[in-house]
Amino acid sequence: MKIARFLDTHCTVHYGIPIDAGHARRLGGHLYEGLTETADEIAVARWLAPIVPVNVYGIGLNYRAHAEETGAAIPANPVVFMKPTTAITDPGAPIILPNACEHGPEVDYEAELAVVIGRTAHDVPVASALDYVLGYTCANDISARRWQKEGGAGQWIRGKSFDSFCPLGPVLVTADEIPDPQALSVICTLNGERVQTGHTSDMIFTIAELIAFLSRDTRLLPGTVIITGTPPGVGFARTPPLFLSAGDRVVVEIETIGALENPVEQARSLA
Repeated sequence: MKIARFLDTHCTVHYGIPIDAGHARRLGGHLYEGLTETADEIAVARWLAPIVPVNVYGIGLNYRAHAEETGAAIPANPVVFMKPTTAITDPGAPIILPNACEHGPEVDYEAELAVVIGRTAHDVPVASALDYVLGYTCANDISARRWQKEGGAGQWIRGKSFDSFCPLGPVLVTADEIPDPQALSVICTLNGERVQTGHTSDMIFTIAELIAFLSRDTRLLPGTVIITGTPPGVGFARTPPLFLSAGDRVVVEIETIGALENPVEQARSLA
């Protein structure tokens, strides 16, 4: 099932199955206990991120080709960081270039597969880890590179935490429709030009291995999102570097899931 989350014309939030660009068939029930299709066709005022996460884990350097392009060694364990839930933004909503980026362009795109945990996972073995997955969606791990590398005393989180720095969508595809998450193409286009092309088979740590690693002595609650790393082609690794500018449009497209598109805007001046 492809599950969307949206606002109707009365500003009520629903889950539903998209029918077209402006309509969805409402789903009843609870996301983590089971949704059922209804006959209600509803006009959509705005599409929302398909999940309201309780936590967002990020994984760095998880594609071999991306590690190679950055000159980084293949990590022995997953490189883990976190993003605040306030970074979540909706399909079609703007990615905001922060006023805090005062030293020139630095905001970068990262197309990623996002995993949504459907039931509490704790000390989960690799062999059964995918049983805890509710579904998958597209993510863009927007990153302010100077803040990431220099503004956090060695920690990445500050450069990845600004408002709007984690677009999710357009839909949540349930796990039964993606039996093998290591068999998906991942593409990013910027203003119509393809800038990233990858495949989840290139991951250093599989989705199952990431869930097992993160759940060791740690509860992953329903609604936990794991963004699982990006393929090669990121802006900072290019010559010359390619960073986002106001007026850009960036699209993350993942096989079976669809396309997550967001415009880019400059933050309003504080003056």
